[in-house]
Amino acid sequence: MPRSTYTAARPSSTETKPSFKTTEFFVYVAAVVAVLIASAVVGSGAGVVDRFPADQAWLYVTLLSIGYLLSRGLAKSGSREPTDRAGG
Repeated sequence: MPRSTYTAARPSSTETKPSFKTTEFFVYVAAVVAVLIASAVVGSGAGVVDRFPADQAWLYVTLLSIGYLLSRGLAKSGSREPTDRAGG
């Protein structure tokens, strides 16, 4: 009797790119760096009132992180499209 050959099934949907390969990742990193640099630069000097303290900067970094995580979640949730549109 001939042996049946079984091949592993191909995935039926595509995945999004890894997060480090997306534009939104680089925008996120640039925004975090910009916020932290701005916080370090603003108000640095003798007798100058710090108008952008570290705790406020870290709050903005947290908000940026939440936005980034939401954007990745939305990208992954909408990525389920068939790889072979002709097949059913």
